[in-house]
Amino acid sequence: MHTLPAPLLVLLYLFIFLLSPLNVPAAADEDNPFTPKAFLNRYWNKEVRNDLPKPTFLFSKVSPLTAVQSAAFAKLAAQNALSSRLPEFCSAANLLCFPDLSPSLAKHESTSNFAVYSNKNFTTYGTQRSGGIDSFKNYSNGDNVVVDSFRRYSHEALGHTDQFSAYGTDTNVPDQSFNTYASKAVGGNGGFTTYEQSVNVPNLRFTTYSSDATGRSQSFKSYSENANAGDQSFVNYGKRGNGGPNEFTGYGTNANVIGSGFSSYGANGNGANDTFTNYGNEQNNPQNNFRSYGDGGNGAIESFSSYRDQANVGDDSFQSYSKNSNSAKVNFANYGKSFNEGTDKFSGYGQNGNGQSVGFKTYGVNTTFKDYAKQGISFAKYSNVSSGGAKMSVSESLAKRWVEPGKFFRESMLRKGTVMAMPDIRDKMPKRSFLPRSILSKLPFSSSKLEVMKQIFHAGDNSSMETMMTETLRDCERTPSAGETKRCVGSVEDMIDFATSVLGRNVVVRTTENTKGSKGNIMIGAVKGIEGGKVTESVSCHQSLFPYLLYYCHSVPKVRVYEAELLDPTSKATINHGVAICHLDTSAWSPAHGAFIALGSAPGRVEVCHWIFENDMTWSVAD
Repeated sequence: MHTLPAPLLVLLYLFIFLLSPLNVPAAADEDNPFTPKAFLNRYWNKEVRNDLPKPTFLFSKVSPLTAVQSAAFAKLAAQNALSSRLPEFCSAANLLCFPDLSPSLAKHESTSNFAVYSNKNFTTYGTQRSGGIDSFKNYSNGDNVVVDSFRRYSHEALGHTDQFSAYGTDTNVPDQSFNTYASKAVGGNGGFTTYEQSVNVPNLRFTTYSSDATGRSQSFKSYSENANAGDQSFVNYGKRGNGGPNEFTGYGTNANVIGSGFSSYGANGNGANDTFTNYGNEQNNPQNNFRSYGDGGNGAIESFSSYRDQANVGDDSFQSYSKNSNSAKVNFANYGKSFNEGTDKFSGYGQNGNGQSVGFKTYGVNTTFKDYAKQGISFAKYSNVSSGGAKMSVSESLAKRWVEPGKFFRESMLRKGTVMAMPDIRDKMPKRSFLPRSILSKLPFSSSKLEVMKQIFHAGDNSSMETMMTETLRDCERTPSAGETKRCVGSVEDMIDFATSVLGRNVVVRTTENTKGSKGNIMIGAVKGIEGGKVTESVSCHQSLFPYLLYYCHSVPKVRVYEAELLDPTSKATINHGVAICHLDTSAWSPAHGAFIALGSAPGRVEVCHWIFENDMTWSVAD
């Protein structure tokens, strides 16, 4: 019996693909030698020089594409035509792709209730509405990748009320756009209560929100509390508004690395009344930018009470704030009483204003004032940090809020019988798969090719997808730190290549077995030091947020790696098999690193250990 040469077989599969649907079940392709999984098996056997069992957790992330699909999508990628089949590609390859919005819901009843909705387009919704209430309660809650557009919503409405309560709670990577929302509206109010709470990587845009509105109030209460990373953008918010109060209460409290931008907020407004109460409190490293805020306004009242109080580090920039304003009153009370040094910059603040009154009461830390108005400014109990680098002490309760108990620990804790807190090691990232190298090699991955990447994955300007791509590319293209070797990998084959280039071919990859014990107490059972507990080098790989599964892998020198049985403290039954890594040299780490907040120490003074979380992994030389 004659067999066809391999190249002809590939052409045959491609021909079959062109005559068949793309959604071929993977089960029918299990024995095919041209599937991504079959290729990985051969690659592992060739590159890894030991007889240890293959890591099933890593192999489970291989692309689910069939041989036919792989060949077809690789051809589309080579022709730069993948975007034409993006929904099919994303579905078949198990990728993170944002849905294209449905047609606009512009026509609706005078009073509407939107519950259990998601991924909708509310363009020109509520235009010129008179009265009525729209309620978005429990909207898009618990979803993965929420994309909603509220463009020209309530435009020129009269006395219309919008209620966003418990909107998008516990979602992953929400993308919300409020462009020209409530512009030229008269009266009414918009309420955002418990909006985007406990979400992961939010991207929220309020562009030209309530501009030219009269007497319309906006309230943001418990907005983005307990959120992780992400950005909020308020551009031209309330611009040329007339007497509309805006209230930000409990905004971003306990959030982790949230960036907020207020550009031209309230510019040329008349009688604006904005209150920021408990804004950014107890956040970890908040980044807030107030640019041309209140510029040219008349009679505005701005109040920052307990703003960024007891936050960790963080940077605020007030550029041209209340510049050219008339009779503005601004009050900063208990502003920026941060732990560890933050940075606050006031450039051109209140400059060329007329009759303004600005008060700083109990204000700190590490602040610079440049081109600042010389009249109408008062400072009371200003507590700038000394040049000696003193810092406020962090209470145990705040340390636990910023850094989850058990996330970092000392090496001495890895002893049999120790009872300790276990952090939530569950993977919070969207579920995705690697791409086959045959497709990955044909896709651009560079900041210089961002526009092409956006076109492939249907990423709009300023969208969550664009932000995700930009930030991941920035991390991947960052210059390695001293002694570090790093690489971002989008296929298992690329990960194998990097790990073996650093450690040699006799390698093993490990991760914590499951997530049992998360957010509770565990007891340490038997402990084994990898390579006999010697100081060694490892390669750690952490997930990055990207359409396909992408890992940031880097060499980690001067570590010890451990395996430990994790027991239930009450029954003493084994519930998990943990992998921990201890970094022995922390001298180059940032003083604001969460490990030093949790352990009450500083760079270079202590070793820092942590568990390998779900779907992260560490490579080392095999014992």
